[in-house]
Amino acid sequence: MGSPTVLQVRISEAGVSLHGILGLPEQPQGVIAFAHGSGSGRFSPRNQFVARHLEAGGFATLLLDLLTPDEADDRRKVFNIDLLADRLLLAQDWLSKHPHTIRLRVGYFGASTGAGAALQAAARKPQAVEAVVSRGGRPDLAGLYLSQVLAPTLLLVGGDDGPVIDMNREALTQLTCPKKLVIVPGATHLFEEPGTLEQVAEQALRWFQRYLQPRTSTAKECIE
Repeated sequence: MGSPTVLQVRISEAGVSLHGILGLPEQPQGVIAFAHGSGSGRFSPRNQFVARHLEAGGFATLLLDLLTPDEADDRRKVFNIDLLADRLLLAQDWLSKHPHTIRLRVGYFGASTGAGAALQAAARKPQAVEAVVSRGGRPDLAGLYLSQVLAPTLLLVGGDDGPVIDMNREALTQLTCPKKLVIVPGATHLFEEPGTLEQVAEQALRWFQRYLQPRTSTAKECIE
């Protein structure tokens, strides 16, 4: 398999212009849109690492700045989950029309606060997304939307990320979709420890390989 094609893209609507990186392997099985955490964007080294692994596994990826540069300097907007979910839905709509991704099923990969936005977006437009993965996420920030998520959801948390583990365990009880919580031993919030981010990338790849396929009756069963 050759190297993925990498396109610099811009998504513009209603006076807002968002910059992104679209990675396209040969014959992609689906496309994964990334929702970054506070202070991160398309150049996040951790999300880029995960994206490369997903591309090697046959998935297209969209690493998108969900905020403009001016917005990224406004802490109120950095933590505005409603706004971030709006932008992720904008990206999903763009993917549904782009010639390279128009026929591909969509998954969301959310990190930190971006996980809350990914889950809210999944609940607000359930027919548009097939699976969600959260890395060191704050799924609790999706609030009442959690119980409305239909897409199979994987929560990945570091074993040394105590408060976030509790938040994810509580969120797991509120999710009614196919779901799983995986705690990565020895990992802190950013998964900087050797080998831990590799585990995240592989777990995410397996989840998307499982659920970005035609649905079957077993795919609707909850996993806890």
